[in-house]
Amino acid sequence: MEFSSKVLEKAVNEISQLPGIGKRTALRLVLHLLKQPKEQTVFLSQALLTMREEIKFCLNCHNLSDVTICEICSNKNRDHKIICVVEDVRDVMAIENTGQYRGVYHVLGGKISPIDGVGPNQLNINSLVKKVKSGAVSEVIFALSSTMEGDTTNFYIYKQIQESSIITSTIARGIAVGDELEYADEVTLGRSILQRIPFENAFKNY
Repeated sequence: MEFSSKVLEKAVNEISQLPGIGKRTALRLVLHLLKQPKEQTVFLSQALLTMREEIKFCLNCHNLSDVTICEICSNKNRDHKIICVVEDVRDVMAIENTGQYRGVYHVLGGKISPIDGVGPNQLNINSLVKKVKSGAVSEVIFALSSTMEGDTTNFYIYKQIQESSIITSTIARGIAVGDELEYADEVTLGRSILQRIPFENAFKNY
């Protein structure tokens, strides 16, 4: 792709590094910004800089937040004894959009994947185990995607907490095997949360 401007080329190259955006899409976005009032580009730049500088990870659940403890964890109307274990913040958003879950979350920050060099120590697993062993948790819901990595992570965590006298469950398999949670429709995901099954029953079929 030939560019008449080095400045334009640099902007396209930077935007094309975003996931799912190729050079042609990046060029379309850059040309769109050039057609808009200059203030709109300034607002966009400021929003991105503010996000990078001010966004935090909740100290309790590792969700993205503007403050030290996120709004979900600080909400007294949530059931703090029920923890839904998810891969990342997109899954929190997906489940929240169903309106069917009133517990809290624990964001792992990924899944165990030896091929990708991701082991248990690279994830937020130890803090989850500490929560369970503190005695403040009555149920852990495994809500990772139905993939080999997701099932491996679920089973690893289960082995760490199985001696605790709590309920362990997993979302019902209304979610197709191999699907990522964030792409499930809200009705299916909501039903999967409500119709969750004991985790012991789930891993017997692995």
